[in-house]
Amino acid sequence: MQLDILWAVRMEIKRFYYKYRNYILFNKNIIISGIFAFFGGALFTQLYTQYDSNNFTNSLVTLSIEYGIYIPLFALLFYLNNRQNYLDVSTGKKDYAKIKSDIKKLIAAFSISELIFSVAKITIHFELLQSKLTEPYQASMIGSLVAWAIFLVSINLSVRAAKLFRAK
Repeated sequence: MQLDILWAVRMEIKRFYYKYRNYILFNKNIIISGIFAFFGGALFTQLYTQYDSNNFTNSLVTLSIEYGIYIPLFALLFYLNNRQNYLDVSTGKKDYAKIKSDIKKLIAAFSISELIFSVAKITIHFELLQSKLTEPYQASMIGSLVAWAIFLVSINLSVRAAKLFRAK
């Protein structure tokens, strides 16, 4: 009896994973690249405060550093997870039309979501630095966590609306 229940649960999890595999991998890539950007930004903002006391500049430059880490890492991870999707099965060659289409969809999805993230991150980071209630690295981390929560909802809705992943 218990084995039947465990087997049924396992099969349901497998079915769920197979159905949403692309979304799961997409979010995994965002989270992994985001973690590296998160800690890179926290380290940078702490070091930056030793050289410049302008909190707005600190917030802006830290965001740039985070993007410098996040975007290339996400692009690499996304490519590694999806490179087989861009091969024409009949010829074995790259399907450039599909690549171009997906790049357009990614740009559309990320444009709005990144704008939302940037405004939230800079605003929260700046305000926390201004308040002097937290250390600079804490201000960066808190700003990033709140902005990431908003971003993850936004990017998933955008990717779904752009129909980046085809239904299985």
